[in-house]
Amino acid sequence: MRAFFFAVVFWWVSILYVFMAAVLALTPGRAGVRWAVKRYSRRMVQLMMLVGIQPEVRGRERLPPPPFIVAPKHSSYGDGFVMYVQFDDVAFVTGDHLERFPLVPKVLEKLGAIVIDNCGGPDARKDLAASFARAADEKRIVLIYPEGHLTKVGEHKRIRAGVWHMQETSQWPVVPVATSLGLRWQEQDYAKYPGPAVIEFLDPIPPGLGKDEMVERLGEAIRTNTDRLIEEGRVWDRAKGVERR
Repeated sequence: MRAFFFAVVFWWVSILYVFMAAVLALTPGRAGVRWAVKRYSRRMVQLMMLVGIQPEVRGRERLPPPPFIVAPKHSSYGDGFVMYVQFDDVAFVTGDHLERFPLVPKVLEKLGAIVIDNCGGPDARKDLAASFARAADEKRIVLIYPEGHLTKVGEHKRIRAGVWHMQETSQWPVVPVATSLGLRWQEQDYAKYPGPAVIEFLDPIPPGLGKDEMVERLGEAIRTNTDRLIEEGRVWDRAKGVERR
């Protein structure tokens, strides 16, 4: 019943706000679209809370002065909503799969999102560099999921080098982010489970490191701390008797 309620409200609210953002995308500037997408993200976080998911943000005191790059673990569709509401103006990196949805391309363009080719390759890297350069010129916080894919709980993929190239271009710190939200809403799954869902900002990685060293340091921070938060969540589940399919 929890998952059915979530699915119905999710799609109704999503359709409403996509139309709202598309209309606002026709107005001058980005303020209207930013307002709609921020409001939409807040409604999604509230919806998570209604079904028993308890988002908790830790480590904000570790955030450096902006601008900087945020590099979170990505194991849930809910990750983007929780991350987007943390900052006033964020340029997020997304795959071009979102452009297949009606009205969405114009919204992404107006938001200044960094849209890259999901197939990767040299052209995708060039597009990422050009789009990031525009965001860097505006000194906007940039959000990128460095593994490039949604992953199941306990699964980790290699960190892609794009995040290092972005840091090398901008000389901004990169903030790793660990999360246990996948324990409550895994990837795109229909099932939802109650309990704490932690988003934790970790110690920033300064610019100036070599590619291999930076990528390894980022991956290690995300992996070890995400696994720690997942185990913490499982301990909570066992104590509360949360059952899973």
